[in-house]
Amino acid sequence: MAASAAPPIATTTAGRVRGYSDQGILAFKGIPYGADTSTRRFQPPAPPPPWSGVRDALEFGPKAPQSPESGAIFPDPEPGVPMSEDCLNLNVWTPGLRDGGRRPVMVWLHPGGYSGWSSAYGVFDGTRLCRRGNVVVVTVNHRLNGFGFLYLAELGGREYASSGNAGMLDLVQALQWVRDNIAEFGGDPGKVTIFGQSGGGAKCATLMAMPAAHGLFQRVITESGQQLAGRTRAHATASARTVLAALGLGPNEIGRLRTIPWRRLVAALRDVTFTPVVDGTVLPRDPFDPDATPLSADIPMMTGTTHDETTFFAGDSDPQTFALTWEMLPGKLRRHGPPYFGDIDPRRLAADYRRIYPAYSPSDVFFAATTAAHTWRGVSIVAARRARQGRAPTYLFEIDWRTPVGGGKWRSPHTLGIPLEFDNVARAPSLVGSGPDAQRMAEIMSDTWIAFARTGNPDNPRLPHWPRYEPDTRPAMIFDLIPRVEEDHRGAELRLFESVKYVQPGI
Repeated sequence: MAASAAPPIATTTAGRVRGYSDQGILAFKGIPYGADTSTRRFQPPAPPPPWSGVRDALEFGPKAPQSPESGAIFPDPEPGVPMSEDCLNLNVWTPGLRDGGRRPVMVWLHPGGYSGWSSAYGVFDGTRLCRRGNVVVVTVNHRLNGFGFLYLAELGGREYASSGNAGMLDLVQALQWVRDNIAEFGGDPGKVTIFGQSGGGAKCATLMAMPAAHGLFQRVITESGQQLAGRTRAHATASARTVLAALGLGPNEIGRLRTIPWRRLVAALRDVTFTPVVDGTVLPRDPFDPDATPLSADIPMMTGTTHDETTFFAGDSDPQTFALTWEMLPGKLRRHGPPYFGDIDPRRLAADYRRIYPAYSPSDVFFAATTAAHTWRGVSIVAARRARQGRAPTYLFEIDWRTPVGGGKWRSPHTLGIPLEFDNVARAPSLVGSGPDAQRMAEIMSDTWIAFARTGNPDNPRLPHWPRYEPDTRPAMIFDLIPRVEEDHRGAELRLFESVKYVQPGI
């Protein structure tokens, strides 16, 4: 952290905060946007209590209670960040204060599904993106797992009506903070882009269908994190019963959940999957099923994946998938494919992929098939359903550049795009290596993200013209050292799964 003779001080609606200067960019970390949630478990967030004097905003604020983080080749989080229910805080990077800059604002929602991670990763640092594009970057912490998504309304009554989406209401309150405060930080509250990868992308998609979030952002970028549907109330209630049973509580003892020590509650939540709940109020409908939510029909969107999403998942948990034979392939597809393959015979699937891609190895086929069925298919459905609305444009992309890490075995894994779009490759050598190609990719992608945040159109001098998605041609931007547009990209693969109903991960 670089010292400054005159530390920057900003005034927020709750009080003044003191930041620091880093390479000419002003940084403010751990700014409260909500009150301590420990006394409001499973309830909507409350505004932060005001403070007098000047509050230091020099370090990341506490992250939400959660199980230990992990991420294969993804960089480690910043060390020493505490964990607490007082976790409603955000970080701001800006080129200037109170200068009337009206810069585009890029609000990053972190990955980790709905259960883990935080904003406290060096690879999410906004310094280089700010300097590169003259934008303001905001990153956010919010309630996770059961603290943010344990649906108790069916068991506990109206008092818990919004408990299944409390973590999403945190994000709405963070966006309201941006609306009310970002001009102080040189940003334009009318030019806000929300963007996220994996769980962060899914959170962006969910916000698109939330009435409380309407009008708080004007562009959306989702990467490897489609959220076609939310959880049903029945499914979410079943999960709540599982948590109660793990704690030895009956359905009539829900009140005790509000006072159980958070570490004990985290342990009980460990094996439960959480996603937003279609509760009829906070989230009145599925975001993209059976069609795209009309609430965000006028908002431009970029959505996409990496070419080999599942090397990060199946490859990390089952290293044998990197060295498959044709004889082993059907069994591995059978193990890792359901429910995304439905009743498609893995032997037939392998044969079809060999026909489509005769040069692919067995491992290439494995990662292509699991990626197409699990992730590429989902973002393609989102793009098609938005295109049918005929309103704001949707732009589809895939990251094909391969990381050299591990001798290239990881190909183009889940999370690869994060250090590239933040222009932070030096903070992620474990993921992207350290050669000039990684920096070139970062320049291509970060300039594209900045262009979209500024205008709602991703075209910029580093790309060929990127046409909006149309269902009849299905154009996609392929991010590689030489970017290109392909029509009907991976269309032959998607057609293999047409007979199988798409299953939203985690639902």
